[in-house]
Amino acid sequence: MESDAKNSVGIIQTQTVRVVEADAPLRLACGKTLGPIDVAYETYGTLNDQKDNAVLICHALSGNAHVAGCNSPDDRKPGWWDIMVGPGKPIDTSKYFVICSNILGGCSGTTGPSDVNPATGRPYGLEFPIITIEDTVHVQKRLLDKLAVPHLLAVVGGSMGGMQVLQWAVSYPEFMDAALCIASTTRLNAQSIAFDAVGRNAILGDPYFNDGQYHGQTNPARGLSIARMIGHITYLSEESMRFKFGRTLRGSTDYTYDFNSEFSVETYLDYQGQAFVERFDANSYLYITKAMDYFDIVREYGSLRQAFAATRCRFLIASFSSDWLFTPRQSEDIMEALGAEGKDVTYCNIYSSYGHDAFLLEAATLGRLIAGFIDSTWHRVRTAQRVRGEKEKTAAGIKPKLPDHAKRVRVDYELIDSLIEPNSRVLDLGCGDGELLMRLVQDKNVCGEGVELDEDLVIHCVQRGLSVIHRDIERGLEMYPNETFDYAVLSQTIQTLRDPQRVLLELHRVARRVIVSFPNFAHWRCRAQLMFKGIAPQTRQLPFRWYNSPNIHFLSLKDYDHFCAELDIHIEQKIPLGKISTLPLRILPNFFAPQAIYVTSKYHAS
Repeated sequence: MESDAKNSVGIIQTQTVRVVEADAPLRLACGKTLGPIDVAYETYGTLNDQKDNAVLICHALSGNAHVAGCNSPDDRKPGWWDIMVGPGKPIDTSKYFVICSNILGGCSGTTGPSDVNPATGRPYGLEFPIITIEDTVHVQKRLLDKLAVPHLLAVVGGSMGGMQVLQWAVSYPEFMDAALCIASTTRLNAQSIAFDAVGRNAILGDPYFNDGQYHGQTNPARGLSIARMIGHITYLSEESMRFKFGRTLRGSTDYTYDFNSEFSVETYLDYQGQAFVERFDANSYLYITKAMDYFDIVREYGSLRQAFAATRCRFLIASFSSDWLFTPRQSEDIMEALGAEGKDVTYCNIYSSYGHDAFLLEAATLGRLIAGFIDSTWHRVRTAQRVRGEKEKTAAGIKPKLPDHAKRVRVDYELIDSLIEPNSRVLDLGCGDGELLMRLVQDKNVCGEGVELDEDLVIHCVQRGLSVIHRDIERGLEMYPNETFDYAVLSQTIQTLRDPQRVLLELHRVARRVIVSFPNFAHWRCRAQLMFKGIAPQTRQLPFRWYNSPNIHFLSLKDYDHFCAELDIHIEQKIPLGKISTLPLRILPNFFAPQAIYVTSKYHAS
């Protein structure tokens, strides 16, 4: 992958700074101390006068500080996330001051087991103390102090980098405005620990390992190569491996009937293993994978909710559909814990066939998500004073002008807007592109959240600065405690649900009032088309043909009245909508109203 010169950060030199002195060592989680500690890092862009545009990027297991650009004109390829970092790229260095440092225990300039132990005069090897993700974050904080960065706009990381993001959020809960955790987890499962253990055993069992004192001698290349092969398999998906390799033979049309690598996937793994040996240290692999194994926020804090209780930042949690190393379910656990604590969280499960490696490869989709989230966070930070001024004007009866994209076209949206009290907490189920939520935020100063199933619409909401969960609402809303919201809105969606009863009861659990709008299948136009034409109705409110309609239930206003009565739901307001005069709508709403809005609550609400 070559760097795009037009959007590249150019030639960047890795720098090193001492963040811990020998006479004041850092106490590690294992109980031992370490010092001195040097950190290798790179920066891109400029820290502004307000010092509110700093973004820290945390790398994964095999990464380093070189995230973008080239270290020299002769570099064969740019930094490991060059596709995301640079002028005009998702993490835009023309706007943001970006920092990336090599992890503690690494082998790319930051103090690690290959460095000289001042107490012995030889490389640490296995005398290097065991490190944790928490230790790494504390060292990163020391680096930021050295760089005079008092606050972070965002911390971003994928895989092990995502672990660091979560640790930042719990260790320094007020130090950043946004935390972007991508394809990661709060703790490794048994399967992931097992893969790490096999990789470490391959290294420890290499005849040249020499108890970690192999420097200046023959490296344990075979063991490290096997460890990399094992790890690399977990980064891919079955689909991507089948598409890329299948059972294709490399350099032959028939089997060789020996144990040499002959399938394309075998030679690919051979190449990956050898390339890794040329740039990575075996001891660092041992220490970093052990740090990942030890990472367990639940064990440290008792529960995820307790861990996140003190956090103050916004969260973006992203996963990938084919990632079986850090599964979407693990990301959902993070999202649900944050939601249960009332935190500002957005979640998106991106469809991809690339497996865990998708966070490095899905540039278009992930890039839109990251850019929208960071940009909207910065917009919030930079306009906080202006927003406060608008709130004061609103309190005085002067409404701020709405942006064009917040103007309403659907009649039910206009009425829903009028039914919601200012400063309420609102959950919009099936929020689409966020039109209704944007209007409510701008016009009513609500604290709004959305739930949406369509990936593209989720990203559109994120780009608008809205908090949204990528989820099928029929799976439930267990991440929200009872009566989290003042209003839950289900607009033109109930007729598309498989189990509307379960969804409606769940909405009444999480919200004090529920606003539902739906098309009326008993409207006279529908009846006329069925009676006189003998065809499935197609109207302005029901624009679909019978074969492509998302509607799977056909209900009328009377149906919904009976439905609410059966569920012990109180109808506070019933608003038939139509363009004819008020009297027919009031007398025969089931006949004359093409759609309706209901405001309901539970009779025996707690």
